[in-house]
Amino acid sequence: MKELFDQVSYNCSKLVTKKYSTSFSLATRMLAPEIRSAIYNIYGFVRFADEIVDTFHEYDKESLLIQFEKNYYLGAYQGISLNPILNSFIKTVKKYKIQDELVQAFLKSMRADLSKKNYQTEKEYNEYIYGSADVVGLMCLRVFVNGDDKKYNELKRPAMRLGSAFQKVNFLRDIKEDIEELDRSYFPNVNFRELDNDSKERIISEIEEDFDYAYRHGISMLPVEAKFGVYIAYKYYKRLLRKLKSVPTSEIMESRIRISNGLKLSLLMRGYARYKLNLLE
Repeated sequence: MKELFDQVSYNCSKLVTKKYSTSFSLATRMLAPEIRSAIYNIYGFVRFADEIVDTFHEYDKESLLIQFEKNYYLGAYQGISLNPILNSFIKTVKKYKIQDELVQAFLKSMRADLSKKNYQTEKEYNEYIYGSADVVGLMCLRVFVNGDDKKYNELKRPAMRLGSAFQKVNFLRDIKEDIEELDRSYFPNVNFRELDNDSKERIISEIEEDFDYAYRHGISMLPVEAKFGVYIAYKYYKRLLRKLKSVPTSEIMESRIRISNGLKLSLLMRGYARYKLNLLE
């Protein structure tokens, strides 16, 4: 039965999300049950592509990414893929009419990670972030609005800004790994091998502007099925940014900054109280 295989596929994407990101997994669990699987399916797809370019150093990454893309499009054409992660994503793309331009932009940024090490201009930087993060926010937004194109267009810019904020926080948190293991730096005009406080503050200010815009113009206006889950993800990343802001620059360069599971639980409980009191407006 195809339905059974599809369910297995959804479960695989859910497992990938839980294993790779406890924060995203917990935030996704705060979404309405009817849309959770779709968000797991999107995460599974983008996570596997990201793993190819960032982790599989002992393999031919370019060949793996080319095959991953070919298998996706073959599966989309046939309506099924024996790769359960691709199969679940294909189902979600079809159900929520996720535009192929978003998938293509994402894969373009993943291909850039195979060879590009530095981003010298704002244009290059913004193009990479659009493909690696903004479009993921837009894919999720297609699920959240469930066919309401008017709502999608109203919330498109905030969704992109939130995706950008999440990605930039990741860049700042992962500086040590990006430089030492991948020899990459994303922020233009910043020497990450000698990151100073002024550069750090400029980056944080840019991220704070993204978060502020996303919250004021987007999160508070999301459909009820999505609002609390997105708000919790926003609160997690805001708290992580706050910690990155408070620690010395040298500490960011020496270790990966995290927030504890206890703090995540505290943020969840406080966020739920605000949500139930209708204080997210």
